[in-house]
Amino acid sequence: MRITMKNIHKAFGSNQVLTGVDFDLLDGEVHALMGENGAGKSTMMNVLTGLHARDSGTIIIDGKETYFKNPKEAEQSGITFIHQELNIWPDMTVLENLFIGKELKNSFGLLKTAEMKALAKKQFDRLAVSIPLDKEAGSCSVGEQQMIEIAKALMTEAKVIIMDEPTAALTEREISKLFDVISSLKKAGVSIVYISHRMEEIFAICDRITVMRDGKTVDTKAIPETNFDEVVRKMVGRELTDRFPKRNPNPGETVLQVKGLTKKGHFENVNFSVRAGEIVGVSGLMGAGRTEIMRAIFGLDSFDGGEIWLKGKKVTIKTPEQAVKAGIGFITEDRKDEGLILDFSIRENMVLPTLYSFAPKGIINEKSETDFVTMLIKRLTVKTESPDIAVGKLSGGNQQKVVIAKWVGIGPKLLILDEPTRGVDVGAKREIYELMNELTDRGVAIIMVSSELPEVLGMSDRILVVHEGKVNGEILQSDATQEKIMTMATGGQ
Repeated sequence: MRITMKNIHKAFGSNQVLTGVDFDLLDGEVHALMGENGAGKSTMMNVLTGLHARDSGTIIIDGKETYFKNPKEAEQSGITFIHQELNIWPDMTVLENLFIGKELKNSFGLLKTAEMKALAKKQFDRLAVSIPLDKEAGSCSVGEQQMIEIAKALMTEAKVIIMDEPTAALTEREISKLFDVISSLKKAGVSIVYISHRMEEIFAICDRITVMRDGKTVDTKAIPETNFDEVVRKMVGRELTDRFPKRNPNPGETVLQVKGLTKKGHFENVNFSVRAGEIVGVSGLMGAGRTEIMRAIFGLDSFDGGEIWLKGKKVTIKTPEQAVKAGIGFITEDRKDEGLILDFSIRENMVLPTLYSFAPKGIINEKSETDFVTMLIKRLTVKTESPDIAVGKLSGGNQQKVVIAKWVGIGPKLLILDEPTRGVDVGAKREIYELMNELTDRGVAIIMVSSELPEVLGMSDRILVVHEGKVNGEILQSDATQEKIMTMATGGQ
């Protein structure tokens, strides 16, 4: 399928999101779409698939001017969109999610359950995924939900698949399998629009790249004709020296000590510590138990045995409220459902954990609150016209900045970051890394769970590798390599 978009404009109220975008997709190519958060990448694809109507411009598909009224019409024409924000129905099973709106029925209107299960298994086998089809989708990890969305798209027999940050929740092994699938789709003539902030992926699997900035197309080039530095320069409009800022750690006293933490079926006998001013990276494959351990420490989930010590004192943390009072912040991997209240404003989200500090006598001091929110927006460079805009209207990367700002605002002793740069562009990643350095310079202890090995290697002082619910080992940053981490993540020593 050949798609050409010419001079596309789109505004939401007074906010001009697309201001003359051009995009061209060829048959059987993997075309990267890159740009900073808020550049208009997802909006352009939403215009293509009919979720948003264009204000002006032309869309030509296979030589014919074509405008879809809604995403279902686009899908029926062979264009499927895997969104960054997952469209999972949490109370339905995995199988029901895969076939929602596309159920197979016999002549009596009864579901062909066996046939549906066989088709689902075929796609899961293709992706090397083993998720029970009768499992409630809401109980699946974010990574598993991502694989469900990918499998659902593959079942549509699409001619064009738009993938918006498809690997954000996946580990190296799952990413490798997805790349194999993309390669086979390409050979079958399927075109892929690949939206990602992970530069290594772009150069590994894509044929061409279009860079957007501030709602405009900056350039389109064949991948062999460009490089990392040129792409970054076009994205951010400036040079970006060094991907990861230098760290000069000066660890102080032990802030957190975890002793024998155990939850049957999830993790067992977990022991580690984190010192003031230190970043401890946590790596491992999907389902290894990384996130489950952090949720237990923060009081989101219970555990069966073990102890948590903060600054030399044994503590009991059974709720997030107790964790916050103890000085622990937790940036969850699932910002949509757990990190933010999307209908609330940026201001309301940012002050949620600290609201009472602005109302000592029960009445909110609006000036103090405004000064606090303005400072956080400026420090995290959140792109917004006003702090009173609903956070759900921000791009994914700017939403992530609001989540981070919310927890930085409590002045934490310990900050747990679970996939802190998921869906965040290269310029904003650098800003988050610099903020992490500032926090550790002030004595904050940081635990960073990440599926991005370059990030783990670039920002961690020590690295814990989790395999099947156990800490399989610890590596000092000076000794760490991707090979060592992956060996330990798969059970080796």
